Amino acid sequence: MRRVLKFLEKRNELEVKQKVAESRESLESLATLVELPDDVELNHIEINGIKAVWIDTPQSNSENIILYLHGGGYMEGSLTTHQDLAMRIGRASKARVLLIDYRLAPEKPFPAALNDTISWYEWLIGSQKIPSSNIILAGDSAGGGLVLATLLKLKQLEIQLPSAAICLSPWTDLAMEGESIKTKADIDKFLKIWDLFFMASLYIQDNDPKNPFISPLYGDLGGLPPLLIHVGNSEILLDDSVRLAKKAEKAGIEVELSIWEDMIHVFQAFADWAPEGKEAIDKIGQFAQSHFK
Repeated sequence: MRRVLKFLEKRNELEVKQKVAESRESLESLATLVELPDDVELNHIEINGIKAVWIDTPQSNSENIILYLHGGGYMEGSLTTHQDLAMRIGRASKARVLLIDYRLAPEKPFPAALNDTISWYEWLIGSQKIPSSNIILAGDSAGGGLVLATLLKLKQLEIQLPSAAICLSPWTDLAMEGESIKTKADIDKFLKIWDLFFMASLYIQDNDPKNPFISPLYGDLGGLPPLLIHVGNSEILLDDSVRLAKKAEKAGIEVELSIWEDMIHVFQAFADWAPEGKEAIDKIGQFAQSHFK
């Protein structure tokens, strides 16, 4: 029986690896549908083995930085998959964007992504001497949740916080206790409940899903900088944004929650096809410009 159990365990490991590889490949293939404009400049860099890319447009003010954290359920996503979305936000915000390629589960589960983000933020304010008031954290989906977890960790470490944060359809509750997980399941054409549980299990491992650095919804939000939250009302993670915004308001945080009618998860990524995506990015740019030093 020990031999049988070892065989089953090995088979499960292979199935997970195959599913992760297929999911990553599918997201990467989506990125090939969009080409960056000729006026965009990419400069790849690396610190401590973690890659990142500077994204500059003619509109970029070199003094203002958006540190962007891509989505992908902590399991997938890369510099390639999110460079178009990050570029559009940077252009609208008239800022440089630093898009980082934080480590992913299952190879590197929690807290690898959080540690990488903290390292890059410290590099900006330390090595690069960029004032925290000239930095905005931004991210989508898991990256949006990671933005909030990063703010909580910076607060705990007593490191100066950025001037603001932008979260697009943030995944704030990996315990998945929001009502919209069930009530929006039939109309969400993008996310599926079983995929969320699969990705969460790979990232969380044996940790408590309600650990605030995993699920920032359960953290003390007091003292955080102004927040902008965008979410579609046709996605199962709607309540992750609504509950977070309510808790932030109670904590005395300046928070702007924008719920977009009939929009899917991170609809801003489809700005090439959907005018609502372009409109949302324009509003993100206005928010960012108003909160830089």
